[in-house]
Amino acid sequence: MISFFQGEVQAIKPGHLVLVNGGFGLSIQVTVGTANQVRHGELVGLYTSLIVREDSLTLYGFLTEDERDTFNVLQTVSKIGPRTALQALEALTPDELRQAVISSDEKTLQRIPGIGKKSAQRMLIEIGDKLGTPTGNVKLGTTVSVAETEVIAGLVSLGYSEVSAQAAVEPFQGSDMNTSEMLRAALIQLGTNRG
Repeated sequence: MISFFQGEVQAIKPGHLVLVNGGFGLSIQVTVGTANQVRHGELVGLYTSLIVREDSLTLYGFLTEDERDTFNVLQTVSKIGPRTALQALEALTPDELRQAVISSDEKTLQRIPGIGKKSAQRMLIEIGDKLGTPTGNVKLGTTVSVAETEVIAGLVSLGYSEVSAQAAVEPFQGSDMNTSEMLRAALIQLGTNRG
């Protein structure tokens, strides 16, 4: 089991990093938030979880041990795999997840892409107290929204740099815009900046 990996950031792509150590590079799946916090050429250490499938070995990386442990607990819920668990950590911090589970807050859990009412109810039942109690770092509304994450990824796929995409989305952070509204506004912002 690879539980931690440290290396120099060789590449930053939407959804993953390539870290190199001793001439050996690993592609590690990460949240957009993690990718936004590292820089090319920087030495980074990630807590990791290796997911073994019949046709693949996929490494998921996190800046904190708490995020990695939360990721592993989320996968104990039936019908939640690593992709949804990673999306959960893009939408909510570990403490926000703990608070939502403790207070049986289905609406907060439904902010996770792919989690509807039934999935949220299943999470509440199956997670129980596995996540523990909040550590006091709950800051609702400070995480990147699902719409912001999707718009940044969409702009990058259209050929914009991640830095440009983030700058275009920044004026709309915390707004009630849905993904398509925010994408339209960000594209207008990018067009205006091109002059």
